[in-house]
Amino acid sequence: MQTTANGIAIYGNLKAEDDFTHELGPEENFNESVYFNFFDPKQNRGGFVRIGNRPNEGYAEMTVIVWNPDGSALFNYAKPAITHNDAWDAGGLKIDVLTPAESVRTTYDGSAVFLTDPKAMADPGKAFKNNPHQRLRINLLHDAVGPMYGHVGDPDDGNQFARAHTEQHSRISGEIQMGDEAPVAFSGWGLRDHSWGPRYWQATPSYRWITGNFGDDLGMIVRTNAAGEGGGLFHEGQKLVRITETKLHTEYADDSNYHTALSAELTLEDGRVRQLEGRVMGYIPLRNRRKGTHTHVGEGMTQYTLDGERVGYGLSEYLDQPED
Repeated sequence: MQTTANGIAIYGNLKAEDDFTHELGPEENFNESVYFNFFDPKQNRGGFVRIGNRPNEGYAEMTVIVWNPDGSALFNYAKPAITHNDAWDAGGLKIDVLTPAESVRTTYDGSAVFLTDPKAMADPGKAFKNNPHQRLRINLLHDAVGPMYGHVGDPDDGNQFARAHTEQHSRISGEIQMGDEAPVAFSGWGLRDHSWGPRYWQATPSYRWITGNFGDDLGMIVRTNAAGEGGGLFHEGQKLVRITETKLHTEYADDSNYHTALSAELTLEDGRVRQLEGRVMGYIPLRNRRKGTHTHVGEGMTQYTLDGERVGYGLSEYLDQPED
């Protein structure tokens, strides 16, 4: 483990400079992506932004969503043309690494479709056509409250999803402006991640990725397979505590794979057992298509209760492959 000048821990075979873009790889499907979720517990408002550079394919994948307290959302997805991997700056979304491993600014200025019920995105063409569009502006600062952790994998390992990957919990501040409304101050927490290397969304088995923050001192990531078995970790300040066993149960909306609630028993490496309950406050079904295959990615803005008392917020992402 190493630390930055300001005491942020870095775990794994990473260095602070890994926060920046990397040399473009030779793979046709080379992807370098960054993702940031953010939740304001006082407003019950949250969302995420993601941009993945795919210069060898000539485009970037850009996604932005902001959920309102009533479950409605402003959403946009685009594949703007790019020719290089020098920066994340396309489709109105820009990522600026201010201090590696410590502080990043995300900004978006562009159009978004207003969805009273974001589940309408099950049919993207119809949703974009039949719902109103508004201007959305985001300006958020993501300051680290936990360590940066992850791995840089072996180029020969055949991994086609997240060969190199980092994650970090952050405190969020800034503002969001929706349509003609005045800017709204935003304050809360979130998680960011960064991956580089070849990626096909179809190359990973179905999974559940559950992220949450309970304040500056405590955040979590739970990862399981479709059966709800897996692990993860908590950050307690600059310390990482591994989850060695997870038993996850999920509730779904009738006749769908849209998750609505979850509960999990989390066994930690130090012997503690923690109980997690989650309630999905806002949900949107997304998908990735390649060569006729549709990968379902269900995104839920989720309120958590840990051990029956501590409340936090985050995002629960359920990815399902058709064959699973």
